[in-house]
Amino acid sequence: MSAETVYIVLFRGVGGATQLPTKPLREALTKAGFGNVATYINSGNAVVSSDRRQADVAAEIAAIVKRDFGFEKDIMLVSLAGWSKLIRDNPFPEAVDVPTSLHAFVLDKAPAKEDVEALAARGAAHERIAVVGKVLYFHAPDGFGRSKLPPIVDRMLKAVSTARNWNSVLALHKLAADAAGKK
Repeated sequence: MSAETVYIVLFRGVGGATQLPTKPLREALTKAGFGNVATYINSGNAVVSSDRRQADVAAEIAAIVKRDFGFEKDIMLVSLAGWSKLIRDNPFPEAVDVPTSLHAFVLDKAPAKEDVEALAARGAAHERIAVVGKVLYFHAPDGFGRSKLPPIVDRMLKAVSTARNWNSVLALHKLAADAAGKK
């Protein structure tokens, strides 16, 4: 048996009409054999550990939520090591003082430089973006909901994304680190 990896599971598009109730989700993931299952707020976040390959974990979770919850949207997994790197690589450390103004978009692939530049050109003067690997960092001092960028990120970067504010980034890191400590 190979070593277990702790994954942060990001469900894309949770909210409004699409819900993933946390307690039944935890129960379903535990029943499927995932270890150290935890969820964070009712907006599509979970932590699991598994000795299976990342692609297999993602496929199994997708099948579970489709079967049990009727949820058929993208699911992204990031290992604890990858999430720690996401935090370390933050190009806007001064923005963490107002964590709801800083967001990390996890992307399914690294975007082309010219697509990142085109997206940045559409932002307000005081908004800042930077891409490190498959993460788009977005600092929106006037608020995420007021920005014109979030709704066009996927189209402009030609990538699938899901975003979390810095409060959620740190909370998910703590959950994942706690899970790693339980192994």
